[in-house]
Amino acid sequence: MKTAVVLLNESGRKVGKRLIEGLMPDATLYLPKRLKHGNANSSSINYYSDLSILTGDIFHKYDGIVFIMALGIVIRVIAPHIKNKLTDPAIVVVDDVGRYAISALSGHEGGANGLAIRVANILKVEPVITTGSESKKDLIVGVGCRKGISSAHVKEAIIGALKEAGYSREAVRFIATVDLKEKEKGLLDAASMLGIPIRIISKEEIDSCAKNYTKSQVVTRRLGIGGVCEPAALLGGRRTRLILKKKIYKGVTVAIARENFS
Repeated sequence: MKTAVVLLNESGRKVGKRLIEGLMPDATLYLPKRLKHGNANSSSINYYSDLSILTGDIFHKYDGIVFIMALGIVIRVIAPHIKNKLTDPAIVVVDDVGRYAISALSGHEGGANGLAIRVANILKVEPVITTGSESKKDLIVGVGCRKGISSAHVKEAIIGALKEAGYSREAVRFIATVDLKEKEKGLLDAASMLGIPIRIISKEEIDSCAKNYTKSQVVTRRLGIGGVCEPAALLGGRRTRLILKKKIYKGVTVAIARENFS
């Protein structure tokens, strides 16, 4: 996805730098001219004088635009350019201290939901998605796996765990795993085949997880954390509770948590 990342002020500079590095090579950073000092010349950096004018210029030049600023500001500058959810770009908003990645426009059809999750994974922040079809999904499938695992084994393990819990994959909001596994090809391919987005949980988040989960001495020795699948499932959503504890399937561990558990 060809993406523009737009900063408004100095406080968003660090967030923008991390984001542009994660989205490269298909991303361009836009900075106000007043922040030009200290930035080396780069083909991936452009400067603007007026945010409203810039928004109009780039609105239909990119598949997605990530604004690092207040949501209210973004609503005002994009409002004159919104036409159709099938043609408008994906708009994602990140607060300038990097706490949330909000899918703000063209969530489903335009890809903003997926972009928000990708941005959240890069920045290790909370994705905010309010699309009705997505909000009804309330399962988080936590997955751990050995290095070099095949996508077939991961897919089989996830489907098997869901079947054991009595749910279909249509109820799954995220597959969650630790950042140490974020580039594991078998896991990424399996998620793609299942059509389920991946939520990346940082090792630090798992290490400080206060929720009860099954700890493994083997995982502690290898990865330096007590576990992967159970804490990832618990931390991958809000107000979660495990409905399926860790199961082991041919080199894959799977646990399932349900959000808003009552």
